[in-house]
Amino acid sequence: MSTRRGVIAIMGSGETTDSMVRVHRDLLQKLTPPVKAVFIDTPAGFQMNADDLFEKTREYFEKRLGQTMEPVAFKSSTNISPYDSEKAFQTLRQSDYIFVGPGSPTYALKNWAGTPIPQIIFERVQSGACFIAASAAALTLGRFTLPVYEIYKVGEELHWIEGMNLLGRLGLHIVVIPHWNNAEGGTHDTRFCYMGEPRLIRLEEMLPEDIPILGIDEHTACILDFQEEKVSIRGIGGVTLHHRSSQKIFKDGKILPLDEFQGLAAPSTEEKPGEPPKIQAAEPAAEPFMEQVKSFKESFDRYLQDHQGEALINVLVTLDKIIWKSCKDFEDEDLISQARETLRGMIVQLGLRFNECPKDVVPILSPLMDILLDIRTRLRAAKQWEIADGIRDKLLQSGIVVEDTPQGTQWHLKT
Repeated sequence: MSTRRGVIAIMGSGETTDSMVRVHRDLLQKLTPPVKAVFIDTPAGFQMNADDLFEKTREYFEKRLGQTMEPVAFKSSTNISPYDSEKAFQTLRQSDYIFVGPGSPTYALKNWAGTPIPQIIFERVQSGACFIAASAAALTLGRFTLPVYEIYKVGEELHWIEGMNLLGRLGLHIVVIPHWNNAEGGTHDTRFCYMGEPRLIRLEEMLPEDIPILGIDEHTACILDFQEEKVSIRGIGGVTLHHRSSQKIFKDGKILPLDEFQGLAAPSTEEKPGEPPKIQAAEPAAEPFMEQVKSFKESFDRYLQDHQGEALINVLVTLDKIIWKSCKDFEDEDLISQARETLRGMIVQLGLRFNECPKDVVPILSPLMDILLDIRTRLRAAKQWEIADGIRDKLLQSGIVVEDTPQGTQWHLKT
């Protein structure tokens, strides 16, 4: 059985403007409702307005497209708990429409390094999802990524960094440059994502001979449909396939077969589709392996005793990652076996504790409610109406409804 393949839409800019409403609507209509749309906040995770960017996107999709959107909250790989990391990964795994946009491409790549995010995105596209990479995020898609801020704002020497290579894994060995026709510079050349032509020529010379550049104009989308095996161009500008001294330009409305587009892009033979993204793994922990395991077991026992659910999940998830990393680092097999046994024991403990918990909250509340209602009845008999009503109101705020009936006072949980 062949795997259904989805869509990658690369936008040069304007991802949440009027110019892209038609594109988003058509992409959403390709998916089977209900569509789960998500916004990955990593590229702008270092910005103070990162949450505002999500809110702007959420509002755009709800008002213009009638589509709800939720965040994949992963602003930083170092300032996030294992629990919140797993929540972000699970949200991404369940998504159909994945949107990622402005910010810094190098910051995004750095924080996705050593995480499942690149692999999850690849798997979702392979399963038929739609992935929209706009502006800064578009730069991460190819084999190499242009560090725009570092060159244009900081003044670093011209260079490339390793990209996510999502397109390479799908047979397109290229680099992507959005804002291809940018004209913000006015009197100076800011085309080619603020690089200008002299720097673009030098940057292209640094690339391998068989790696072309895919330039996406602003307010323009290049839509790679792997299910229908076609490439279509939508928007105000065009898409340029630039390779040394030659280039081909595709304008709005252009549709061509995917294999023809791949042929024009001169795919590399050095890397094969399906290889994992070339991103460095996280640094190994300095603390000895079994000491870490022992420390996590002690923390687990303490959190279990204190009923700290989120902390328990953090311990289990982190220990699982450490065990897998130790396998890759060729840790002693006996020690790994002991660590796995410890992890399994912790999972069993958690399951047993869960079974001990009451399945219904009413039996837990009944003894306390009997006491409170008896006190309230005495207050009413003493005509202390204000205090008696105050108890009823406070219980209602806590989700417990108290009703005075001819048969006596009764209570139930608020639905």
